[in-house]
Amino acid sequence: MNRNALKRSLTGLWSGLIDLFGDDDPNEPFYDPVHLGAVAIVCMVIIGSLYWLLWTLLVYEGGLFPKLGAVWAILAHGKTPRDFGYEAAPYAMGVFAGWMANAAALLICLFALALLWRLYRAASQAQTQA
Repeated sequence: MNRNALKRSLTGLWSGLIDLFGDDDPNEPFYDPVHLGAVAIVCMVIIGSLYWLLWTLLVYEGGLFPKLGAVWAILAHGKTPRDFGYEAAPYAMGVFAGWMANAAALLICLFALALLWRLYRAASQAQTQA
């Protein structure tokens, strides 16, 4: 290659690099690819967190509902925890295995619902005042 061809190619590369930081064409759609990528990642994190939360609440170690049924049978029908496989914590808990994780997931769900309800109420009040 001769010297002029090399100079033209380097000038083209340099102007292309400088053009990255220049003003955008007003006819192009307005979106930021970094913003779009961040939104996609945040959505995946939220969906994964929701999946973990609901799985822990409803599936982990039998879920919450069998435990509530067992507690109801103990309180209302005179059964004992031994009838549901409970011998002693932490190894032979029977139907009550995983109750702490289920209870933590229930508390997080209730907190998230209260937060969403508060946001909804604030938005609806702002809309009625406008």
